[in-house]
Amino acid sequence: MLPSVQQRRSTALRLNEMSELSNSESRRFFGFLERKQRWELSWRGWLVLGLLTLLVGYEVFLNVHSFLAVTHRVNTKVLVVEGWIQRYGFLAAEKEFKTAGYERIFTTGGPENGSGGYVNDYQTLASAAAEELKKIGVPERVIQVVPSHEIGRERTFSSAIALREWLLEHGTILDSLNIITNDCHARRTQLLFQQALGKNVKVGIIAVPNPDYDPRYWWRYSDGVREVISEGAAYIYARVFFHPRDSKTGTVNR
Repeated sequence: MLPSVQQRRSTALRLNEMSELSNSESRRFFGFLERKQRWELSWRGWLVLGLLTLLVGYEVFLNVHSFLAVTHRVNTKVLVVEGWIQRYGFLAAEKEFKTAGYERIFTTGGPENGSGGYVNDYQTLASAAAEELKKIGVPERVIQVVPSHEIGRERTFSSAIALREWLLEHGTILDSLNIITNDCHARRTQLLFQQALGKNVKVGIIAVPNPDYDPRYWWRYSDGVREVISEGAAYIYARVFFHPRDSKTGTVNR
C-alpha cells in the first residue's frame, strides 16, 4: 500500500530535522569551527612513503659528491685559477694549461687569511697563486693577477666580480672561460661566477679531486664528510638564499 500524502510529509520533516541536527553537531563556536571528513594515509601508505623516502635519500647520498664536484669544460683559451686551492690544484692547473692549449691564465682571490683585510695586491691569494704557478713551470707572461679587495663571506663571488671589473677596465671581451678549483667547491664556483659574469659568458668548471680520499666512498673519510657537508650547505645557500644585486649590473660581453 502506498504511503499517504500525510505520511510522506511526516517523513520529509523527520529527515530535515535529522539533517539540521547533524549540521549543528558538526559546528562549534557559532560556526567558526566545522568538522569535516578527510582522507589520510593508512599504515600501508606510510610504509610506501617511508620506503620511497629512503630510496631517494640513498640515491642522493651516493651521488651528492659527484654533483658538487662537477667538471664541465667549455671551448676556450682562458683558464681561471682560484687562489685559495691546495698545491695539488695548482699542479692540475699547470697540467691543464699545457695539455688543453690555453693562452692566458687569470688568478683570483682576496686578502690572505690572517692579514686583517686588504693591504696590497701582493698580499692576496691571487698573487700567491701566480707565484705558485710560476714555480711549477707556468710562463709568467701568460699569468694575470686579478686580486679582490674583499674579505669575509662569499669570497668566491667577490673574486668573480673583481675579474669582471678587470675585464671591463682593460677592454677585454670574453665569451668563455674555464675555472679550476678544488673538488666539491666546483658546483658553487660555477654558479657564482656565472652570476657575476652574466649569461653572455660561458663558464666551464674543472673540479680537481682531493688525493686524500676516494670520492667514490667519500663517507668513509673525515675529509670527504667534511667537504660534502660544508660545500653542500654552502651550495644550497648560494642557490636559494644568495641573490646579489651586483650580478645584474652589467656583463663582460656587452
